Amino acid sequence: MTNARTAIDAFISTKLEIDDMLTRLQALSDDHFNTSPDEINWGHVGTLEHYRARLREICDSAFHEGEYAE
Repeated sequence: MTNARTAIDAFISTKLEIDDMLTRLQALSDDHFNTSPDEINWGHVGTLEHYRARLREICDSAFHEGEYAE
């Protein structure tokens, strides 16, 4: 039972950390990633493309899509 309880605790702790990251990312997105339309340049685009690629990999893995499709 101790090993299972430890796994559950670790799972819940990790899930809460992910939830916190998702909440922070959503708030950042709602604020247009701390940019205003007058300030946007190609550097901002590159940064967002980097974020998107990392999130796409996570989504593909989680939903068995893209290179993770079965």
